Amino acid sequence: MSDSMPEMPKAREQGAEPAPDPAAPAPLGVTRTSTGHAGVDAGLERLADADHLPAEGHTEVYEDVHRGLRDTLTALDNGPTTAPVTAPVPPHDNRS
Repeated sequence: MSDSMPEMPKAREQGAEPAPDPAAPAPLGVTRTSTGHAGVDAGLERLADADHLPAEGHTEVYEDVHRGLRDTLTALDNGPTTAPVTAPVPPHDNRS
């Protein structure tokens, strides 16, 4: 080669990993902290699925998480379900 022409990159060695595609999906590295509420934590973990999808696939994950969080909040608004309370029966007087 002459001094006026730049050197061409060498061919990759066989078995070497290809360079990562900058346009490929990549995790954002956002840390998800547990809330202690199983329903909310499940939604947070579901968000990790979007890390490996192209942008077009994020909508489905976000809608799924939103639906789960909405259901969790609705359940909180409805309050706990309890068994019906029965009135105590007064003791029977056997003095007759």
